Amino acid sequence: MNTAETYMRRALELASDALGQTAPNPMVGAVIVCDEQIIGEGYHEHYGQAHAEVNAINQVTERYANAAELLRRSQLFVTLEPCAHQGKTPPCADLIIKHQVPEVYIGSIDPFEQVNGKGIEKLTAAGIRVHTGILKEACDELNKRFFTYHRKQRPYIILKWAESADGFIAPENKEPYWLSSPTSRKLVHKWRSEEQAILVGTQTAAKDNPRLDTRLWNGRNPLRLVIDRHLSLSPGLHLFDQSQPTIVFNEHKTAVQEQLTFVQIDFYGYVPQLIAYQLYLKGIQSLIVEGGAHTLNEFIRHNLWDEARVFSTPKPLHAGLSAPVLPASQQLPDTFVEDDRLQIYRNPSA
Repeated sequence: MNTAETYMRRALELASDALGQTAPNPMVGAVIVCDEQIIGEGYHEHYGQAHAEVNAINQVTERYANAAELLRRSQLFVTLEPCAHQGKTPPCADLIIKHQVPEVYIGSIDPFEQVNGKGIEKLTAAGIRVHTGILKEACDELNKRFFTYHRKQRPYIILKWAESADGFIAPENKEPYWLSSPTSRKLVHKWRSEEQAILVGTQTAAKDNPRLDTRLWNGRNPLRLVIDRHLSLSPGLHLFDQSQPTIVFNEHKTAVQEQLTFVQIDFYGYVPQLIAYQLYLKGIQSLIVEGGAHTLNEFIRHNLWDEARVFSTPKPLHAGLSAPVLPASQQLPDTFVEDDRLQIYRNPSA
């Protein structure tokens, strides 16, 4: 790893601390280096707050009496192209130019229409030396949700389920049954806090009565989504308790009842695509689909998924509802959570 990659790796570490906190903005980290020493660093901590470049420059000005002189001979390493437009905060490209930072290293180009190369153009026009593509793959991975949303006009979609040692997702009876370990369930709640929305189908809602919150993890609750085509689910379910925003996809009505929103869609053919499009319109950049088997299989059948997270437990069920089967996928190395094997797959065609 060369020197530029070393500093970009640090910027990536900083940016990742804000996972689940910046949407609809991307995660960004920034490091300022002078005379081969880091003199300032920062990241975009929460949506609507200061961007990474602002926090890094502010750290330099707070720490050093000669900050202006240091910045004029420094290098800035930033995981994503500096913004060039006025949003919740002023353009970061203008701030970099104002402080006369002579050299900028960028990981990813911002696909957002109002940026997408315009930040680089501003910096270059001001005489700043710009280098792009530093640890690009890792920087792209960091903002896979943001990039998918802007490039494909849909959220980044994660499928999640647990299956028994013999390939079943649930027993034959209709009683709720925990396959995964308590630690795995806590990890799932952490995942929920990192995504903007979570979806279950009618049967899972009726059988498991899930809350779809993050009660086992200290994090933000996702937007709850449930498919209820005929509005047949009991109003006494946790999903309808008005404790957090919830959308019900159905074929009968569009209405709002406090935190409960009913969205009417067509159920003849492309339900996953219609749900993804509705989420795009609402600015939702990531979705985790937790079941049941029919809902998961529909997303798989339509090839509308980016990542799958599958817990394989040592418990056999001998009979029951078969677990979904993924087509040819890129599998990442297995990890273990207690006795559960966690397998993560990427959809190469997505």
